Amino acid sequence: MTIKDTPEEWEIRGTATPFVGNKTSVRTDDVVMPGGTVVHRDYQVHPGSVAVLALDDADRVVVLRQYRHPVRQKLWEIPAGLLDVVGENPLHAAQRELYEEAHVKAEDWRVMTDVYTTPGGCDEAVRIFLARGLSEAEGDRFEVEDEEADMELARVPVAELVRGVLAGELHNNCLVVGVLSLVAARTGDGLDALRPAQAPWPARPFEV
Repeated sequence: MTIKDTPEEWEIRGTATPFVGNKTSVRTDDVVMPGGTVVHRDYQVHPGSVAVLALDDADRVVVLRQYRHPVRQKLWEIPAGLLDVVGENPLHAAQRELYEEAHVKAEDWRVMTDVYTTPGGCDEAVRIFLARGLSEAEGDRFEVEDEEADMELARVPVAELVRGVLAGELHNNCLVVGVLSLVAARTGDGLDALRPAQAPWPARPFEV
């Protein structure tokens, strides 16, 4: 048996959008279940995101610490951001986020993994990139505001991040998935066997 997610869409009898926010909205669909019953399904409609696991030559990952109001915590995260433009190339978005949040550029880009963050209640899809060959970005630093004005930057060894994840001390989903995927890739076919940076992404189609 092949273990692989497949596209499928059950019949929708009706839909409504009871809330529209700045970047996301909430949709209610009336979905026909296999037995014929129609049920309401509420979920957040999200533009999608990219995240970057930036790995330097000393085997350290670029991380930042940022306040996240919904969970009332400061979380250690990897650089990430929204796909603000429909059809935006995710690689370009990832390169922009790495520059804006860490003032870093990278020579080698690969797709680490693609995930749905909370598929039971949100359609957000995230593409996590591996970035290597790091160097300081040219030009002025990006002007940050709001939560980002309080960010802390650090470079942390991979082994320390793995320890923190397994100890329940690090919780950001992109950091957790990215770091553990890095370890899995190393023990498998190696980092150079990862998908190319422009690999297709059916969840968020884009133009190269």
